[in-house]
Amino acid sequence: MRKDRQFLENSLIVGAHPDDELLWFGSILKDVDAVVIAFCDFWAEPGLGEARNAALAAHPHPNVTCLGIGEAGTYGCADWNNPKLNDIGIEFTSTALLREIKRRAKAAIDTLTPVKLNFAPQSIADAYRQNYHDLREALRPMLHPGMNVFTHNPWGEYGHEDHIQVFRVLEHLRDEIDFTLWMSNYCTERALPLASRHFMNAPDDYIRLPVDTDYAEAVADVYRDAGCWTWAQDWAWFAEECFMKVEHSACEPEPHQHLFPLNLFTIEAAASKPRAFSFM
Repeated sequence: MRKDRQFLENSLIVGAHPDDELLWFGSILKDVDAVVIAFCDFWAEPGLGEARNAALAAHPHPNVTCLGIGEAGTYGCADWNNPKLNDIGIEFTSTALLREIKRRAKAAIDTLTPVKLNFAPQSIADAYRQNYHDLREALRPMLHPGMNVFTHNPWGEYGHEDHIQVFRVLEHLRDEIDFTLWMSNYCTERALPLASRHFMNAPDDYIRLPVDTDYAEAVADVYRDAGCWTWAQDWAWFAEECFMKVEHSACEPEPHQHLFPLNLFTIEAAASKPRAFSFM
């Protein structure tokens, strides 16, 4: 386990959604040089982007950037009983098609009402693919060799398709630019089968740090005040977090595999996520 703090030199957190930088990186958020958030607007929730921008403007960290990419609305679209990864993130099931049908139906109804939803012209699957390319192009100029980049893990913490995509983008950019990529250690029972696929080598170089709960609560209050806090109101912060370097995919597996310390929690008890379930 690493005890020095060189891993925070030239450091950057890249999170998918506003508040992800807090939920999964509470031990380092205050100390990293910069924070980048990928997504902002969400077609199913008018006004969310404005609330998020207000929260980010009041964020205690002095260097927070939002790329302003629109969410595709992918949460819950993958088959978590048999997850299949691809080059842009994770494959979807027929749930994505069902959600697309409902999305288009809502769009048709919306034309008859004075309050219009911000519907993207693409299908959810097409938007997910476009977001991969947009993320890659937007992040590339921000990254350089020698940086320490912290992001989501390849199973998306509790199993979020957008988190997996952000990881995938950064993994590909790491192979291209050669910075050091670190992943978080949060996981749920739903994502654990996918997590178990990603430990090819013995994790002997991970970092364990205490979560700064006072700072975490201060940042959470900013999101609560802006009306865009997506997590449970009574979420109890873990005492510690671990981060591990992401090995290059070309590395050969060792004879034995085991997980590094995980922060395991149950998603149903931890997060309200109203945006995830109201369109199923």
